[in-house]
Amino acid sequence: MITETKPMIQQEIVSHKAFLMLAIPLIVSTLTTPLLGAVDTAVVGHLNNPSYIGGVAVGALIFNTLYWLLGFLRVSTTVFSSQAHGMKSENEIQTTFLRPFVIALVVGIVFILLQVPIKTAAISIISPSAQVAVLSELYFDIRIWGAPFALVNYVILGWLIGTSKVKLALILQVFMNVLNIILDVLFVLVFSYGVAGVAAASLISEISGALIGVGIFLGIYKLRDLRQSEGIFTKAPFINMLKMNRDLFIRTACLLTVFTVFTAQGAKMGELTLAVNAILLQIQFLMAYFFDGISNATSILVGRAVGEKNKRLYTRSIQLSAIWAFVASISLMILLFIGKDLVIPLFTSITSVQLQTHVYLIWMLLFPLTIFWGIQLNGIFSGATKAAPIRDSLIISMVVFLVSVWLFIPIWGNHGLWLAFTLFSLSRSLSLWVYLPRLQKTVFHY
Repeated sequence: MITETKPMIQQEIVSHKAFLMLAIPLIVSTLTTPLLGAVDTAVVGHLNNPSYIGGVAVGALIFNTLYWLLGFLRVSTTVFSSQAHGMKSENEIQTTFLRPFVIALVVGIVFILLQVPIKTAAISIISPSAQVAVLSELYFDIRIWGAPFALVNYVILGWLIGTSKVKLALILQVFMNVLNIILDVLFVLVFSYGVAGVAAASLISEISGALIGVGIFLGIYKLRDLRQSEGIFTKAPFINMLKMNRDLFIRTACLLTVFTVFTAQGAKMGELTLAVNAILLQIQFLMAYFFDGISNATSILVGRAVGEKNKRLYTRSIQLSAIWAFVASISLMILLFIGKDLVIPLFTSITSVQLQTHVYLIWMLLFPLTIFWGIQLNGIFSGATKAAPIRDSLIISMVVFLVSVWLFIPIWGNHGLWLAFTLFSLSRSLSLWVYLPRLQKTVFHY
């Protein structure tokens, strides 16, 4: 049987300190994901050809597309397990893990079976140069075998976070990514395996993380307890999960359409521009995932508030989320401006790439101010299991991006591309904010 732990936070009133005690481990945990991509880029960025950066960027984009489309597995697992935790239902806490776990395994196996058409279609859509395409295919052919494990990791991390086992989630994710980073350096810089080494490092860390995560779950729920589990595929909660996952899937499809178009447009401008944009996107991912850590904390609190019918906790969660996300946006902008001459050389030693990265860095300074509230609102609506507004806001924002790309790239080139991305980020915040007043009435019926 599961052992109940002392709640990490007080349910009635959440102080700034209590919110940060929940948010900081989640920030560290979420940052390990983009940090890994940044290390992948940095390792190949110190080789002698920018095509290596492009190869990893395109290969990673394919898997970001595949996995981010299934990102709802982590988000929905977090919010449903958080609500079950708030209701103190042991059976439901257990089934909130098992339902998405089955889906993750099935979809991961399907990805492996369809790997050839997936790879062919992706390379055709992105249309990189011939050398970058070869390196991207090499990366894909190795990493695809980790698909079931990568998706299972989404479920494991979502469940651990939703059930307030944040420290375990942090330890597991840090382990996975430290292992990946060590293997990156070993395979690429020591054994000179190049792009294949980066892919192999990711594959090994994904498999290791999934096996350890399943071991953690079985350590909490013994096999005999799993046999007693009821309602894994009970119609009402299962359909509720699928409905939320459908909306989050559409939301993620819109998000990935934006990143795919962005990368494809950069690739058309040459290998140098593709490499520059890859570096800037890694910086963007680091900042976005920083906000995502705060968003995850908000999602947990809102999920508990909904599970307990606690309007006071709900209101306080939104207030703290807004305050600390804004503080983070200003801090990140200042830190990047001060440390820009230290940050860029970490990603590449190629002088031409460094110089061009500085030219477009202004867009990264604007990014935190345009996106922070949109990501926090995403956590609020997810915690309340109301994903339709999230879906609608991303559809609107994607349209804004595509129209902006069509308008501004012919005029300003890569600056026009980054302007379109900035407008997309701002639109995410503004369009979802419009829905917020309705949420309380929907959740609490007054």
